[in-house]
Amino acid sequence: MQTITSTKTSVMIKEIYADIAVTDGMCWAERIIKRTADLLLSLFGLVFLSPAFLIVYIMLKKQGDGPVIFRQERIGYRGEPFYILKFRTMRVDSEENGMPRLARKEDDRLTPVGRFLREHHLDELPQLYNVLKGDMSFVGPRPERKYFIDKIMQINPDYEYLYQMRPGLTSMATIYNGYTDTMEKMLIRLQMDLEYLQNRSLWLDLKIVFTTVNFIINGKKF
Repeated sequence: MQTITSTKTSVMIKEIYADIAVTDGMCWAERIIKRTADLLLSLFGLVFLSPAFLIVYIMLKKQGDGPVIFRQERIGYRGEPFYILKFRTMRVDSEENGMPRLARKEDDRLTPVGRFLREHHLDELPQLYNVLKGDMSFVGPRPERKYFIDKIMQINPDYEYLYQMRPGLTSMATIYNGYTDTMEKMLIRLQMDLEYLQNRSLWLDLKIVFTTVNFIINGKKF
């Protein structure tokens, strides 16, 4: 993994976040409403988008080079592991040596169908089931693997504050920070996610969802 952040920058980040308590901007009532909306909308989405699920399933089966669904352990709410679900976009040997690799915008491991799915964000559709189960929310920090979380926390241990929230399908960091293919981008994403935690509200979630949908409809890459 490419690491751009220097030792000096790492020390500065630690000093900035040292002893700063990051509190949740949502009250308990908002959190209940958010979870209820997640439950209802994910159930509706699974039913309404079932034709899209079928089409993608057929495309991947026709490609015929591996399983349709990709499962990978991520760390989520309260620091508990869960398995995130996606339509498979990469070759089955994408991490052949067992070493985790970050996805890149133009990744040479993408299959032809996978590239199309990734560009249109269709690979994320199975995560509606993660939202329904309560592993994830529509809006929240993207869930990460423990391998990379450990590396992030060596520089900024405030990552632990994110465990107050369910990880999400989309976020401000997802929209505006792009692919987190370097440690520098991971640290920027973390700062944006911490800011979201402190300021989140149902209104902010709604704005993030509409911005995400607008970007997808208009073909804007993120």
